Amino acid sequence: MLTSRRRLLKSLLSLAAISASPLIARASTQWPNKPIRLIVPAAPGGSLDILSRTVAKELTARLNQTVIVENMPGGGSNIAFGYVAKAAPDGYTLLVGWDSLAINPALYPTLPYKLDQFAPISLAITAPQVLVVGPKLPVKNLKTFIEVARRDPNGLSMANAGNGSPGHLAAALLETKAEIKFNNIPYKGGAPAVADLLAGHVDALMVTLAAALPHIESGRLTALGVSSMKRSTGAPNIPTIAEAGLAGYELNSWQGFLAPAGTPNDIIRLLNKEIVASLNDPEIKKKLIADGFEVVASSPKALSDYLASSTPKWAKLVKDSGAKVD
Repeated sequence: MLTSRRRLLKSLLSLAAISASPLIARASTQWPNKPIRLIVPAAPGGSLDILSRTVAKELTARLNQTVIVENMPGGGSNIAFGYVAKAAPDGYTLLVGWDSLAINPALYPTLPYKLDQFAPISLAITAPQVLVVGPKLPVKNLKTFIEVARRDPNGLSMANAGNGSPGHLAAALLETKAEIKFNNIPYKGGAPAVADLLAGHVDALMVTLAAALPHIESGRLTALGVSSMKRSTGAPNIPTIAEAGLAGYELNSWQGFLAPAGTPNDIIRLLNKEIVASLNDPEIKKKLIADGFEVVASSPKALSDYLASSTPKWAKLVKDSGAKVD
């Protein structure tokens, strides 16, 4: 009798486990069930912020859950990178990464993160840097700009979105190619740098095209060249820096989405699916191109491969240019 009861109990427990397994599976797929934080390593208003808010709005609708953009500027983006690297890998803290993620290992002796602490989701866009001048320096072309820079004994003030940013290195590469020297002025993002250029507090700026394009189109800033080898689809009238007189000059920026390493693969796959769909939405894609971006919308592996290939290239540029963090 006792044996029979044990068998019956064992059978009931087995049935309960079988019945519960779909519930467990469903529970694991109920992400997201609370707001998602999208960490941006720059101040509001710059190109990283533009991309983040565009995608966050679309993701909120697609995931039926609020995606909150949280700006975390400073420290050459290291504050934001370190924060996300140490965040719980549960899909509720994401990062909008950019070149500085791969640049900073060559610039800083110590970092609050390692590249293997991130799980790539999607390479979202590529974008050139643009050399712009404001009312303080009314030059119209790159040749004149270089001539003025060579005559200035103190060096023209060159703003950028932060030490170690693509704009910082784009200016360093320009110094090397043109044999000139700038007074490097770092900001906590492209937007405050643009604001100071418009106010006449600095001479020039290297920044992502998206951050400066509205002011170029309004005539308040003058674009002297973009850093990519080809002209931007969204701003075809701006020559490349190579076309404008510095043959061989080329530097391109990227932005993409990442999560803390260890984030479940099913969450990464879902995020990739919805981010790619968002970026490829005809209206959103049209807007991003008009803002100066080239839409990529890749797989996680494509971003992983891009990071792996670009990191040594940035390291070489840092070494060759002698760029340093002040």
